[in-house]
Amino acid sequence: MEAPSTPSRSESHIPQRESVVKVSTLELFFDLVFVFTITQLTGVLAADLTWPSAGRVVLMLGIILWMYGGYAWLTNVVAPSDAVRRGLLLSGMAGFLLIALAIPDAFGASGWAFGVGYFVVNAIHSGLLLRAAPSAMKQLAPLNLLSASLILVGGFVDDPWRVVLWCAGLVVIAGSPFLHPLSEWTITSSHFVERHGLIVIVALGESIVAIGVGAAGLELTGSLVTVALLGLVLAFGLWWLYFGGDDEAAEHALDAAPSMQRGRLAIRAFGFAHYPLLLGVVVFAAGVKKATTYAGGHIYLSQALLLGGGVALFLFADAWFRRILSIGLLRFRLAGGLAALATVPLGLTSTIGQMVALALVLAAVLLLEKRAQLRSI
Repeated sequence: MEAPSTPSRSESHIPQRESVVKVSTLELFFDLVFVFTITQLTGVLAADLTWPSAGRVVLMLGIILWMYGGYAWLTNVVAPSDAVRRGLLLSGMAGFLLIALAIPDAFGASGWAFGVGYFVVNAIHSGLLLRAAPSAMKQLAPLNLLSASLILVGGFVDDPWRVVLWCAGLVVIAGSPFLHPLSEWTITSSHFVERHGLIVIVALGESIVAIGVGAAGLELTGSLVTVALLGLVLAFGLWWLYFGGDDEAAEHALDAAPSMQRGRLAIRAFGFAHYPLLLGVVVFAAGVKKATTYAGGHIYLSQALLLGGGVALFLFADAWFRRILSIGLLRFRLAGGLAALATVPLGLTSTIGQMVALALVLAAVLLLEKRAQLRSI
């Protein structure tokens, strides 16, 4: 380690990174509240298969995920190594829990709870980062405060102003990377990639939970067992698409990037591209939940769109993720996304038929990519 020296003006903006290499058990515990969040969002979408409901889920996931990702950045530079930090992270977790509890009626009587919860998690995030990077937070804190204030006020007003204010809050927080000097932000690639990978695991876990929730109270027939197993196969296929090498390749790509470009590359890949990827998992999980109800027959157009559209969105988003980091092939995932959408008509005649077709699509994508990789060696 070099001897301490007087930092330059640009260096004063750089967060003082600590020895954060592996994800801590406290961070794993913190992620438990995100499990509940995904469950709530999936339930809202599955209960009301309309475009307004889908729009509300898209908006809420964007607001929640952007701030949740902020905590991944936070623990990448501020290790939860003392009682004060752990207590503050627990308080942030309580704020996320309040948000999750408010989700089912966030655009009704529970809007205030959503707004208050968001303000709490935002304030704690800013406070902890202020200790690690006071100069950088002078630029970031006003945007965080503006976003939090818009979400908070929106929770206390009725539609359409609630939607307007919450959309504005999301735009502010999502647009902050373009105004904040991310080129001066230092991250530990291994921890950063692992942390976001765990968020994907949490979301995929909801698709498994959705099978059990959808099957609750139903007679355990051969058709239901088949649909449940197919749901598991599809979730495994999505897992393989992401964790079959993309996570390791992403870590290497971040490590290989010049330090001044790493922060902006990370926000594009794990912020903007991860959002539609996780949205795809939520949509797919809602589709699986509905599919178990109609295991022995067929599903309707909106439900078939959830199944096929969720898988397609995941594939398209993962291709975007690969494109940003310049890892892996794109064409098979893009073609797979189109093929997943083409399975929608099958669902109108057979639930099992569409799920089998989707499983074949994922298998084909993985096999074709593997063959292409072997040929390139």
